[in-house]
Amino acid sequence: MDTMTLWNLTWWGFAALAFAALLVGFSKTAISGANTVSLALFAAVLPARASTGVLLPLLIAGDVLAVATYRRHAHWPTLWRLFPAVAAGVVAGTLFLVWADDAVVRTSIGAILLLMAGVTVWRRRIAEKDDEPDAVTTRAGRAKARSYGVLGGFTTMVANAGGPVMSLYLLSAGFRKLGFLGTSAFFFLIVNVSKVPFSAGLGLIDGRSLLLDLALVLFVVPGALIGKWAVHRIDQRLFEQLVIAATVLGGLQLLLR
Repeated sequence: MDTMTLWNLTWWGFAALAFAALLVGFSKTAISGANTVSLALFAAVLPARASTGVLLPLLIAGDVLAVATYRRHAHWPTLWRLFPAVAAGVVAGTLFLVWADDAVVRTSIGAILLLMAGVTVWRRRIAEKDDEPDAVTTRAGRAKARSYGVLGGFTTMVANAGGPVMSLYLLSAGFRKLGFLGTSAFFFLIVNVSKVPFSAGLGLIDGRSLLLDLALVLFVVPGALIGKWAVHRIDQRLFEQLVIAATVLGGLQLLLR
């Protein structure tokens, strides 16, 4: 794998990765989608493809902390509805990574994130006018779950960028803060752990990447604690706006790099 070891990083490079790891923890317990900034920082310091392998174990560490914090608020019917479509997306993402170069990966994911953000804003405005919830139990809700699930699986496998896609789905389905965080916590813990064999098979995770993870995981924990403190001080509307804003920022970063 064409990556950098812990010993070869410059001080500013390690500082950037440490800040990105802090944001990983924060995103898992507060503003989901903020880790798109982490994705951009990792890709700026490390080779883009290799950076996904370094980032994955840190995301799993954040997922464990999020599950420990919000496990009582998960909505399992939604999770079971999503998993088959996500599995198909992960397989498609793996095949995509076999031939796609960094530029194609960045452009594809950035375009998807911006498209999903636009669709979510549009759907929420329509729902407000109709004064009807976007229920996940309707036929349209099931179709939406399948489409978001495939996109979420694809983007999380290709660039660890599934967070914004699934965040937009949960927002459009009407989840409140704690239900949103509890459901996404279990979702990403299960999905990210299932990605490890695929990433290792592609050569994106090896001993050198894990050594770097061991140094960076120390910054995930304080990020998660800051997020846990902050989430109870953010009202629902601001929470939703921040999630969408983080998604748009992440998409623009990927397109403009």
